[in-house]
Amino acid sequence: MYRTHTCGELRSTDLDKQVTLAGWVQTIRKFGSITFIDLRDRYGITQLLFNEQLNTILDANPLGREFVLQISGKVSERSSKNVNIPTGEIEVLVSDLKVLNRSAVPPFTIQDDTDGGDDLRMKYRFLDLRRNAVKKNIELRYAVNRAARNYLHLHNFIDIETPFLIKSTPEGARDFVVPSRMNPGEFYALPQSPQTFKQLLMVSGYDRYYQVVKCFRDEDLRADRQPEFTQIDCEMAFVEQEDILQMFEGMVKFIFKEVKGIDYSETVKRITWEESMWTYGNDKPDIRFDMKLGILKSISKPSETIIPEGAFKIFDDAELVVGIAAKACADYTRKQLDELTDWVKRPQIGMTGLIYCKYNADGTLKSSVDKFFDESKLKEWAIKTNAQPGDVIFILAGREERTLKAISSLRLYMGERLGLRKAEEFKLLWVTDFPLFEYDDENNRWVARHHPFTSPKPEQVQTMINNDPAISNANEYLQHPYASIKANAYDMVLNGNEIGGGSIRIFQRDLQEKMFAALGMSKQEAQHKFGFLLGAFEYGAPPHGGIAFGFDRLCAILGGSESIRDFIAFPKNNTGRDVMIDAPSTIDLKQLEELQIKIDLKAG
Repeated sequence: MYRTHTCGELRSTDLDKQVTLAGWVQTIRKFGSITFIDLRDRYGITQLLFNEQLNTILDANPLGREFVLQISGKVSERSSKNVNIPTGEIEVLVSDLKVLNRSAVPPFTIQDDTDGGDDLRMKYRFLDLRRNAVKKNIELRYAVNRAARNYLHLHNFIDIETPFLIKSTPEGARDFVVPSRMNPGEFYALPQSPQTFKQLLMVSGYDRYYQVVKCFRDEDLRADRQPEFTQIDCEMAFVEQEDILQMFEGMVKFIFKEVKGIDYSETVKRITWEESMWTYGNDKPDIRFDMKLGILKSISKPSETIIPEGAFKIFDDAELVVGIAAKACADYTRKQLDELTDWVKRPQIGMTGLIYCKYNADGTLKSSVDKFFDESKLKEWAIKTNAQPGDVIFILAGREERTLKAISSLRLYMGERLGLRKAEEFKLLWVTDFPLFEYDDENNRWVARHHPFTSPKPEQVQTMINNDPAISNANEYLQHPYASIKANAYDMVLNGNEIGGGSIRIFQRDLQEKMFAALGMSKQEAQHKFGFLLGAFEYGAPPHGGIAFGFDRLCAILGGSESIRDFIAFPKNNTGRDVMIDAPSTIDLKQLEELQIKIDLKAG
C-alpha cells in the first residue's frame, strides 16, 4: 500500500503510531537543520518534520512544490499547533522518504489565494482542481447529486439512460450535429434535453423516471453559459400540476437539509407569471428582499398648479412609467445619483435617463422633476411604491418591454448595492401560468414559450382546439384567442435564478398535432420530425408531466457563487472552447474523407 492513512485523517489520538502517507508537496519551510513540509492530498494537509539526518538528504536532493512523495514515520505532537486545520495538533516525524514523481514548477500557486488568472487556470485545469477552494465546489456538486438521487430513489423513481445520438429536431437553440460514417450524408444530433424519450418512457409504463444527464445546445454563449450542461431530468405519469410541485419542492428541501444542513420549513410561495412580471419586472424574481414595482402611468400627469396644460413629454410619450423605492437611500449624494443615471443609460439597460424622488426623514419629498410635480403628486408616487421616510424612489419611463426589463435590472442592482441579496439566505418560489405561446412578428407566427410538448391549462384545451391559429397581420395577435392561453407549466426560482422548469405534457395525438400546426409545422413536417412520438400517443399514452433542474446552477447557488463554471470539473470558456485540451480543433483529412465531408473555409 502506498499509504496507511490520508493526509486529513491523523489526530492527537494517533500519537506514536507508525504511518505511511502519500501526497503532493504544498509548502517547504527550512529552519537550519530541520525542514517542515506540508503534504497534501484530497482529504487535507499533514505537516511533516525532517530531522537533521534526512534534512542532509533533502539538501542534496531538493524537493519542490507539487512533487509526489511517499513517507513513513511516527505521529508526534506539534509544538506549535495550527487550529485552522483538522490535523493541526500533530505532525509526522519522517523516518523514510520516497519521491514517487517530480514536478515542473507550477504556472500558478496551488492554494486558495492563487496568483493564477482565469485563463491560465483553465489551461491548467488539472492543477486548478487540486486547490482546496475548487475541491470544495466539486465535493458540493457530488453531495447535491447524491442527495437528489437518494430522494428520488426513496420516492420510487428509476434512473433510465436515454441516447446521446438522436434525430435532429431543431426547435429553439441549434443542435450540435454528429456525422454518421455508416450513413453518408446523414447526421445525428446531441440532445438539448431527453424530452421526447422521457415522454416515451411514460407511454412505456415507467411512471417515475429520472436521469442526471448531459444536455447540449449550440447557442451563442452569454455570461455563465456552457454548451454542455447537466440537468436533473424527471418525469411522472398519472399526475397533475400539484403532484409535481409537491414532489419536487420536497426534493429541493431534502437537498438543502442533506447538503447545507438547512431545514427549509417555510411554505414555498406561488405566484403567476403575470403577477411576477408586474410585481418584480421578470419571471424569476429574487424575493429575498421586497422593493416591489409601482406602476405610475395613471398618476404621471404633471401638477396642474405648475403646468396647467398637464404636459410632461417623458411620461406622456411612455408606454410604461414605473418606480421602485430603495430603502434608506435618501442620503445619496448627487454624484451617487448621477452614477445610477449613467448605469441605466448603459447599452445593456438601454434607458435614456432616470428620475428620482427623495423621501426625506422629516417626511418631505424632493424630486429631480420638481418643476413639473408638486409634493401632493410625489406623495402619490410614494404610496404606489410603498416608499417610507429615508427612501429614494427611482422612476423609469419608455417602451413597456424595455422599461420593465430595465426596472427589474435596477431593482436587482440596488438589492446588491444595499446588501439585500445575501448568499447565505435561500428563498424558493414557484412561478406558474406562463403564456403557452409567444408571437414571432418577424415570421408572423406563434412560437412555444416553453417547448411544443407543453399542455394548455385544462380549462383552455378547447380554446386551442376550436380556434384557427392563423394570424392575418401582426397587429391582431393580442386579440387572437391563442394570446390568452396559459401553459400548464411551472418554474422553480431560487434567489432570482430559475433552477427548474417543467410542465404537464400533451398526451393526445390530436392536441399535439394542433400544437405543431400552431407553430407553423405542416402535417408532413410534424410527421418527419416527431412521427415516432405521435405514433406512440396512439397506444395508450397516460397523462404525464415533469420537470428538469439546472444542476450546475443549483450547485453554484448552494455554493454561494455566481459562476456555474466553478462547479464543473472541466468547463468551457465563454467562446465554447476547452483551452486545456484545445477543443474544438480540426480533424484529420482521412476522417473527413471517411465521413464524405468537405470543408469550405471561404469567407462570405
